[in-house]
Amino acid sequence: MDLETTDPDTVLDRLDRRLITALQLDGRAEPGRLAEVLGVSARTVTRRLARMRQAGVLRVVRMPDVEDAAVGALLLRVRVLRGRVDAIAQALADRSDVPFVDVMLGGHEVGAVMLSDAGSRDRLLYGQLPATGAVTETTTHAVLHAFADAGQWQAGYLTEQEAAALARRVPARPAAPPPLDELDRALLERLGVDARQSHAVLAAAVGAPESTVRRRLHRLDAAGLLRTHTTVDPRLLGMAVDANLWLDVPPARLAAVGTELARHPQVHGVFATSGPTNLLATIFCSDHGGLYRFLTDTLGPLGVTRAETTITARAVKRAGVLLRQPRRSRADGLTAAR
Repeated sequence: MDLETTDPDTVLDRLDRRLITALQLDGRAEPGRLAEVLGVSARTVTRRLARMRQAGVLRVVRMPDVEDAAVGALLLRVRVLRGRVDAIAQALADRSDVPFVDVMLGGHEVGAVMLSDAGSRDRLLYGQLPATGAVTETTTHAVLHAFADAGQWQAGYLTEQEAAALARRVPARPAAPPPLDELDRALLERLGVDARQSHAVLAAAVGAPESTVRRRLHRLDAAGLLRTHTTVDPRLLGMAVDANLWLDVPPARLAAVGTELARHPQVHGVFATSGPTNLLATIFCSDHGGLYRFLTDTLGPLGVTRAETTITARAVKRAGVLLRQPRRSRADGLTAAR
């Protein structure tokens, strides 16, 4: 398959899909370890990874810590005038405190996740967005609890035994996050761009001995700060539909439903939220028929009182990685749509 010209509706071959699933389990696993589990040569793994990364099909980055910042995270639904969605999506994607941006089917809504302090939040919600003529309405949901996020989702192309061989031990979160110095922050920043950089490459980049880098990464990992996200277009994995389910669940059932949905292999995020609905589930399906079956067979028996389904037309930014560059109109930023 020529990845340089791959149509997004084309599915990657079986080995590429298995390799991506392996990286979802351990984004920093060395080629030799991946090869042993997958039953191929390390040379094949190295060649496949290089080809997908060079073609822009695959990125592995440090996962923004949505779970740890759950109470402060915001889910934004920004409704815009037709024809102005790209400018708003790009303006949000340009922000370092917005790691996820999607354009929804229909072309008049942008969805985003925001991790920010109160000052930046207020400037965006009460200043920049209302002042933008292209924005007609903004609905803001505060995340109250994260049952599962995108860093925990797996495509499911490995056997249970293969997955167990690659699964990383998830460190228990410390009561208080460790203090980070300049070196820690430099390493985390580098891993946020490319989480597969070797200890030697990181050491050269930050100007520290490789042994020091190894110790620091071990400490950061023990603190739960090195979760990774394998960023890939889900259509290349055979999942053509990415949908958000905004659910109204009786409060007495909220924890049970959230926990149950988080276990489902098609679900790549579940959050209890404030707002008109109280639970968001994000799911991947092979097609619209698969989405219908999920709604009837999986969601139906859970006692959900109301469900609003929105479908992602285009992912713009995932886990801090800009996937596409929507064409801007006239000028940069939110001012482009005024």
